[in-house]
Amino acid sequence: MTADVDRERPGARPDEGPGAQPGARPDRGAGEESGGYELFRDDWGIPHLRAADALALARAQGHATALDRAWQLETERHRVLGTSASHLGAEAVDWDRFVRRARIADTARRCFDRLAPETAAWVTAYADGVNEGLAEGAERAPEFAAVGLAPGRWEPWTPLGVWLSTHILFAGFPTKLWREEVARRLGEDRMTLFATDGPGTAGSNGWLLTGARTATGAPLLAGDPHRFIEDPGVYQQIRLACPEFDVVGLAVPGIPGIAHFGHTGHVAWAITNAMADYQDLYRERLRRTPDGGVEALGPDGWYRAHAHTETIEVAGAAPEQVEVIETDRGPVIIGDGPRAGAGAGTGTGVETTDVAGGEAAEAAEGAHPESGEAADGTFISLRYPPRVTGELGFDALPALLRSRTVADVDTALDRWVEPVNVVLAADTSGATLHRVAGHVPVRPYANRLRVVPAEDPAYAWRDGETVPLPRTEVDGPAGIAVMANEHGLAAPLGVEFAPPHRARRIRELLGADTDWTPDAQAAVHTDTLLASSRQLLSLLAWAPGLGPAADRLRDRLLRWDRHMDADSTDATLYARLRTDVVHRLAAHPALKAVTGADDPWRSAAYPALFRPWLAAVPRIGYALESLLTVGLLPYEDRLALVAASAEAVAAAADGTPPAPWGELHRLSPWQALPDRTPDASVGSDAQAIRPGVAGDHDCVLSTSSVPGVTDLFARGPAARYVWDLARREDSRWAVPFGASGVPGSAHHRDQTPLWARGALAPVVTDWNLLHRTTPHRTTHRPEENPAMTAAPEPLAPALRPAVHEQKVEGFGTVRLVPVDPAADADLLHGWVTEERARFWGMADHTREQVREIYEFVESLPTHHAYLALRDGVPAALFQTYEPDADPVGECYDVQPGDFGIHLLIAPAEGEGAVKGYTEALLTAFVAYVFSDPAHLRVVVEPDARNEKALARMVRVGFELGPEIEKPEKTARLAFLTRAALGLA
Repeated sequence: MTADVDRERPGARPDEGPGAQPGARPDRGAGEESGGYELFRDDWGIPHLRAADALALARAQGHATALDRAWQLETERHRVLGTSASHLGAEAVDWDRFVRRARIADTARRCFDRLAPETAAWVTAYADGVNEGLAEGAERAPEFAAVGLAPGRWEPWTPLGVWLSTHILFAGFPTKLWREEVARRLGEDRMTLFATDGPGTAGSNGWLLTGARTATGAPLLAGDPHRFIEDPGVYQQIRLACPEFDVVGLAVPGIPGIAHFGHTGHVAWAITNAMADYQDLYRERLRRTPDGGVEALGPDGWYRAHAHTETIEVAGAAPEQVEVIETDRGPVIIGDGPRAGAGAGTGTGVETTDVAGGEAAEAAEGAHPESGEAADGTFISLRYPPRVTGELGFDALPALLRSRTVADVDTALDRWVEPVNVVLAADTSGATLHRVAGHVPVRPYANRLRVVPAEDPAYAWRDGETVPLPRTEVDGPAGIAVMANEHGLAAPLGVEFAPPHRARRIRELLGADTDWTPDAQAAVHTDTLLASSRQLLSLLAWAPGLGPAADRLRDRLLRWDRHMDADSTDATLYARLRTDVVHRLAAHPALKAVTGADDPWRSAAYPALFRPWLAAVPRIGYALESLLTVGLLPYEDRLALVAASAEAVAAAADGTPPAPWGELHRLSPWQALPDRTPDASVGSDAQAIRPGVAGDHDCVLSTSSVPGVTDLFARGPAARYVWDLARREDSRWAVPFGASGVPGSAHHRDQTPLWARGALAPVVTDWNLLHRTTPHRTTHRPEENPAMTAAPEPLAPALRPAVHEQKVEGFGTVRLVPVDPAADADLLHGWVTEERARFWGMADHTREQVREIYEFVESLPTHHAYLALRDGVPAALFQTYEPDADPVGECYDVQPGDFGIHLLIAPAEGEGAVKGYTEALLTAFVAYVFSDPAHLRVVVEPDARNEKALARMVRVGFELGPEIEKPEKTARLAFLTRAALGLA
């Protein structure tokens, strides 16, 4: 029975009567009134918070989040309450209706009331901080004015509601509706025909390397959660420090602490979706009573269910009424309230009509309507653990922050409830953890598969019982643990899992080395091998009777390396072929009962919110590999279908050659207010707003388009992280957009270029490298907050995005980052005025003159200046120019593809510091120049008297040219061609 859902029924708890105050604040704990905290930011605007105690820190976290993410926080609060349509309009009504019917807010209140007192005080402190910062944050966010919305008030239970509403669909219960339709239309034996990681689920990659496989001998933990990507992002990079703990990690805006991905300096943890099934759907039989109430049929007969009516306000339209009904199984989320029967309201006492009659009653008793008929008139309730137990698992959150060992993490996660996750953890001693955490009820296997009858006691949950959660050892000969939503550790808990390709590929990549470093994890994050393409390409290889164009297409795709790289046109051709095959399968008679006019997503029986789970074409696209393997069509039919697709795609390619995959495969994030922010204005950089990237659904770089529907993708890495247990400061992270949710701010989208190319930003842990800001309100002007200005404090060179990064064997990692004239003026002035730099021609320049020179260089589209960093330390000044736009172009015959460079070695290093020091740097510089195929020849023009520089150029492979007279010097030209390096 759902716990205490109806106070009219016998057994209702007296403390939930009219005099009770659900959600009332507990007594405040010590330290809450200390109030003060310090807010620092790194060069990416990421907040680092320091406070006197855990309660003050929670308050600080809420306050800082309100400053950076006010619109996002209020969007989430309205989603909890089911009031989004009040300012977003009719398109938000479906969600509002669902969360009201599912009783999300009421469940959050109930779960808050059951928190341990110290946890309740901690969550309350966070909500108080949000309320303190919302007004100021809302002034910075233009969305509030765009919809005429004023910020509301967060209750202590609101964070629990945000967690519930964010994860209520994670277990994919609407997939049971799809399976019901498949069984009804195609037959019971086909119920799981389309089983795969479907359109509504969210997955992740995660891996752990023990010390046996790392360069430091300490564990590394890395991965990327795959979710629907939202703007602002669903993960917030943050640091939380007080005397009890100092944790960096990825928080969920609106939730205190760091739940999913964190590093305390002693232990780190990460999760993926376990793909467990822990929510059930029950087919209810309801009837209206003469007094307007609702009765439901249970194992012991008819009983009165809870029912009340709520009003949904809708901007620009009339309000809508929604009847909220809850049975002993749970809230009714599908089906409008039952109609009154013939005897309703007559006062005769005659039993009213059973509204589950007709088609619904037939379905409840096992009869199946004809194929294509909608199961109209059914009522379906949702049973989910927090609604039943009043437990959401928030008591685990402060315990995670205080963890120092994997044993601490393990103990904390014993209190975890939902979503059910696979967890990896490691600590500085080398200990590791690999387990499942969450609440999975004990009930029949049929409950996992489909909608079950509410009145049958066989489908009831066993009160107080949960399924034992699997765990395994990490330490072994391989020293590798992987979690990628596959049918692995959590197999006993679910029905549908991700295909094994990501997990296998990650293990393959990790198994190739025993010297892994944090920076090297990017190669795993960004791997684009599409192993699921094998079955389609195998059928293409044997497709009979292809014409000349289709035969050429086949040859091309069979030579393809199966990597969905952004610059690959072969990847685009494969995607075209896949789309055509999906459409032909959807049109095949074998699937006619669930496609076209009979597609379940067209059924009026189900709310529009569930259509992504009910649409046939995406289901076919995601399950294509298995549908082309066995079970659906004979082998000859599969060959013929693929052959027809090859002919069609080849013909189209002749008329429209394929563009690179990255031009089509672009991010399409969810926004509460799409295209209303300054970043989407005319003249903005579309690549920065909607970047095109590599990857695909079954790649490790899982940027999930919808095969057969669109090449755009909305699901992908919602963050990336690398936790280093040797040195936390060597950890890395990135998010799709930035630390700020304020459009137009300096840190709204500054991480998008990093994220798009798979790069990571350093996790800064030295407080001396951070920028202190004032957290409390001093003015209404957002420009007073350094984190929100268009001209942020300058980035230290080591924190700037690199235009080129290369590991030079025996030397270190060389990164080229743009010169910041103001920030680097002291450094550059010190270099160019040294005696050894006399040939540079700036020996008598002042600091301001040096700054002005490089500001001028920065203003030129043809000239660029970079700092070369060796393992993060400035090592050289590297400048590039286009000779035909430079005075040197007047001194020789410029050839197409010529590209000029200047090089000044840092005086602190010198030639003798490392043998071949300059040559090592030149290796990286030349590689950068020739990475652009338009550059055919490197041009240098050192001072003709600089014999050491000339000799060095010759050793590298330059060919000396003539001397030329320039106003400031006599120079000697030298040229390095691609051919000289064997690159022609």
